[in-house]
Amino acid sequence: MTTTQNNMRVLKFGGTSVANADNIKKVINILEQYSQDKTVVVISALGGVTDLLIKTGTLAANKDEAYKEVLSELEKRHLDTVKALLPVTQQSSCLSKVKQQFNELDEICEGVYRLNELSPRTRDRIISFGELLSSQIVADYYAATNQPCEWLDVRKLIRTNNNFGFAAVDFDVTNQLIADKVNASTTKLFAAPGFVAANADGHTTTLGRGGSDYTAAIFAGALQAEALEIWTDVNGMMTADPRWVPNAKNIAEISYQEAMELSHFGAKVIYPPTIQPVMARQIPVWVKNTFAPQEYGTLIRNTPSVEGEFIRGISSMNNIALLSLEGSGMIGIPGFSKRLFEALAKEEINVILITQSSSEHAICVAINLADVEKAVKAVDLAFEPEIKAGKVDALKVERNLSIIALVGDQMKSHPGISGKMFGVLGRNGINVRAIAQGSSERNISAVISFNDAKKAVTVLHEAFFEFEYKNLNVAITGVGNVGGKLLDQLAQQQAYLQQHLKLKVKVVALANSRKMLLKEEGIALDNWKQELDNSADMQLDEFVAGVVARNLPNTVFVDVTANADVAQIYGKLLSKSISVVACNKIACSSPYNYYQQLKSLAAAYNALFLFETNVGAGLPVIGTLNDLLRSGDRINRMQAVLSGTLNFVFNNYDGTRPFAEVVRQAQAEGYTEPDPRLDLGGTDVMRKIMILAREAGEQLEMDDISNTQFLPASCFDGSVEDFYQEMGKQEAHFQKLYKEAADKGCKLKFVATFENGKASVGLQHIPPASDFYHLYGKDNIVLFYTQRYPEQPLVVKGAGAGADVTASGVFADIIRTARV
Repeated sequence: MTTTQNNMRVLKFGGTSVANADNIKKVINILEQYSQDKTVVVISALGGVTDLLIKTGTLAANKDEAYKEVLSELEKRHLDTVKALLPVTQQSSCLSKVKQQFNELDEICEGVYRLNELSPRTRDRIISFGELLSSQIVADYYAATNQPCEWLDVRKLIRTNNNFGFAAVDFDVTNQLIADKVNASTTKLFAAPGFVAANADGHTTTLGRGGSDYTAAIFAGALQAEALEIWTDVNGMMTADPRWVPNAKNIAEISYQEAMELSHFGAKVIYPPTIQPVMARQIPVWVKNTFAPQEYGTLIRNTPSVEGEFIRGISSMNNIALLSLEGSGMIGIPGFSKRLFEALAKEEINVILITQSSSEHAICVAINLADVEKAVKAVDLAFEPEIKAGKVDALKVERNLSIIALVGDQMKSHPGISGKMFGVLGRNGINVRAIAQGSSERNISAVISFNDAKKAVTVLHEAFFEFEYKNLNVAITGVGNVGGKLLDQLAQQQAYLQQHLKLKVKVVALANSRKMLLKEEGIALDNWKQELDNSADMQLDEFVAGVVARNLPNTVFVDVTANADVAQIYGKLLSKSISVVACNKIACSSPYNYYQQLKSLAAAYNALFLFETNVGAGLPVIGTLNDLLRSGDRINRMQAVLSGTLNFVFNNYDGTRPFAEVVRQAQAEGYTEPDPRLDLGGTDVMRKIMILAREAGEQLEMDDISNTQFLPASCFDGSVEDFYQEMGKQEAHFQKLYKEAADKGCKLKFVATFENGKASVGLQHIPPASDFYHLYGKDNIVLFYTQRYPEQPLVVKGAGAGADVTASGVFADIIRTARV
């Protein structure tokens, strides 16, 4: 064979690069920089043409005369391309070639139509016309502009076997034919069709979809080229599919092995077999963008120089099925795996992934979904005796799966990669059906549901590549007083969160009692009211189903309502690994079994169930209690003023104004529940002390709590307005309560107590020496008496009501969901 051509380059241009005359002109401009080198240019069919040629053959085989219309459209497109590309005076020869090719193609398709049959050999012949035409048009352009360019008929240069559709190359013959042809020519520029080859009998074969890359690699290897360049419509290989991961990054350099792994598991930029011919001769491969030639692209070579990147990329392969062969009769018996793979090989079924249990009781393989039916027949037939004897189960099939793969040469030198990968998947509720890791430790692959594939790639990319920020997708129901303040705070803090916490919060769903809005790309926080007003009518089940169905990574559901129906759907969300932040107290103050069920679901599905604002609004009451318990402390007693409403009322009531007027003021300023009787009747405080007791480990129910009422029973009858009117009638009662306390030098406070498993709430006279005496405005206070704080309690004190502070507490819980 002729020796290395040091200045030889091979360039391949994909279908989008030659989709039309304008794009072909861009290709020609790129080629001008190689005018001093000997260059082979491999051309794909014009964008979309191969698919249309397949359609043509299929229609003809089905006796559908619509194939003629498709052929006519294809012919017109190629003729128009010639007319737009070549000078008018130089078009006739090329137009004549195009017409001749389409006449031949029409005859072949007519034969298919008459025979009502499309053999693999004929199919290859039909689809070869795309590359043959496009490459001849490029060669004729150069001829028309007096620039020497020799068109190479690859059917005479690339020798294959008879496996039509995916022919195997005979490299010994092919390398010699290519080298002899190119090196014997004095021409510097050659145009060659990609994808196409021929068998020993001269019958046209093809190298598989994407085979133009492979053709270019074959030429580069045969000619021992200085470099192979793959020109496409993206800026090289990327860390993930940019259609799924908008923040995917370009990979500057990558090894041959890493590129093969990524391309095998779905990276579309380069055709998997391409790497082999160039890797054997250590020929570097550049992946470049025809439409942005100034971009660096991706360099594929033996030892990439990039430092510090132990994960190179994440890829996915969809339309996968998992076959499981199981049975106690397999244990300790050699040959089962061999028989399984032989059965699949006979049907020419490609095995993508393999995993086997250490007990030898089961073996799983992943294959393409399209091969399932023939795989089942082949394997069940191969193991028919064992299946009948009950030693082996009939083949189990799981469909609609995907494979995600984490790829990087340096993974083996970095412990914890697998743990991090599966931890990230687990926290996002993504179930792994099978796992495989190559002996080279270059690839960790996992089989998951197809419905989770996009989410999986997104969260893995975020974990391994996106050091700028983490995405958090938030769904909020309840956008009234507190919810509105929460949205204002989120809008205000967006820049801060990105800069200081590396967190990007996106509100993807909003709902109130009337309307609901779901928007995966995010809702503009400066226009949310108008968007929500113009959205669909609220249906809680549909809203929750919409949040679940979108399956977005790092999703948190925020309940800023006091609605019992909303509180009942937390379990559905937690079981989908969607964290729940509840301002709504109903769930945690429901029967203990439901409270515990939610806790268990959160733990089981790697979600968080946070409800700090259930007690003390924005105060860190529950967080402090949990910190005490987690650090090994034990709660002996809790005393608290837990109602900002009641504290506000009794701090402002001195007998000079009617009690009802003070309560109206509290409601107007946003301190009360929608029905103030929940506050004044003690129900809200009962819920809060019960939640604290439960968090402290006590199985307490509402009926277990003693409540000493101060409101006359008549105040609980009728509507909220009836309540206010009745309070007015009962003013003397409230005057008496105040006077009795004042005469003793005390203040009135509604106090909650938990001690020795018992809880109680009620109005008390508070003397000046008490921690509760100097509690002003809407403040709350909680005293924790513990093993570590037996005499002098740990005190949490501050504003315990108000939309701003409550919203800030919800906001803090949202941020906590992102810090796991």
